[in-house]
Amino acid sequence: MMRLSALFAAALAAGVLVWPLAATSAGLQVDSSTISHFGVGSMERAFGRLEFVGGISYSSPDRLVGAVSAIRFRPDGTHFVAVLDTGHWMTGAIRRNEEGALSGLAEVQVSSMLNAEGRDENAKWMMDAEGLALAPGVAIVSYEQRHRVDVYPDPGFERSAPKGSYPIPFPRSELSTNRGFETLVVAPADGPLAGAPLIVAERSLDAHGNLLAAILDGPMRGSFTVVRNDPWDATDGAFLPNGDLLLLERRFRLADGIGMRIRRIKGADIRPGAVVDGEVLIDADMSHQIDNMEGIDVLQMPDGDIRIIIVSDDNHSILQRDLMLEFRLIGGQHPS
Repeated sequence: MMRLSALFAAALAAGVLVWPLAATSAGLQVDSSTISHFGVGSMERAFGRLEFVGGISYSSPDRLVGAVSAIRFRPDGTHFVAVLDTGHWMTGAIRRNEEGALSGLAEVQVSSMLNAEGRDENAKWMMDAEGLALAPGVAIVSYEQRHRVDVYPDPGFERSAPKGSYPIPFPRSELSTNRGFETLVVAPADGPLAGAPLIVAERSLDAHGNLLAAILDGPMRGSFTVVRNDPWDATDGAFLPNGDLLLLERRFRLADGIGMRIRRIKGADIRPGAVVDGEVLIDADMSHQIDNMEGIDVLQMPDGDIRIIIVSDDNHSILQRDLMLEFRLIGGQHPS
């Protein structure tokens, strides 16, 4: 999690092209405004290897909505599960307009996460949820501050304490308090990682300045590292169907504010002992519709299109926005 300065966060709102939409009729009230262009004051659609499809900025009178750290979509591509760094689950569904672009959220519910003793509404330092992965029968969550990777039953995670935890193959002393494992993903079951969960640190580094990372289970269980390009920090990831990993990254510099980029790391490169890097698909700054972008997921549409959805963490600040942005991967998952 990162808190932005008031100066740069306020500037994010400049040039927003949005208009009000009706609130959802089910679940919590969530009001959305559409974002039709990613570049502020620009009609461009292509940004690097991604094409902007559309997005929304959303808000709610319910004080718990917001602070989204990670999001995962169900197989229907509409319903989602998210974790908030306040120690809450958020579930809901996306809505699309006649053109197929994002238009709002529905069925939104927020519930407190339970700790190992089954207690809810815990202190943030105990339940600073940053990463989320869904696998058959389980929802897996990574936490900062009290670094751990807990496993909850799915369905039923909203009412359950964790049923177990994955061992983290690093001494806690090597993990920065607020720069832990923000990235938690589950690899494709039919790939070389055999559906194993994988973690990447936001900014906990090895002796060479690379990001600590690990495969937590399966035949290739073990640690590896990801090349860090200063000042970028990893905030989340998602696998493409072909096994390549998309790594969402964020930067914050006083000189030019915040930035967002996505790196594509070849799945075949991920193995114990490896140092991995990848192609930058998109690099955006404050001239684009971004905020504190923390969560990413991949959807495969019925026509085979690969869509990438990215969400922001507003830190429950009036100076920041809750965003959900959607892009299409140009050339599909096997670009030339």
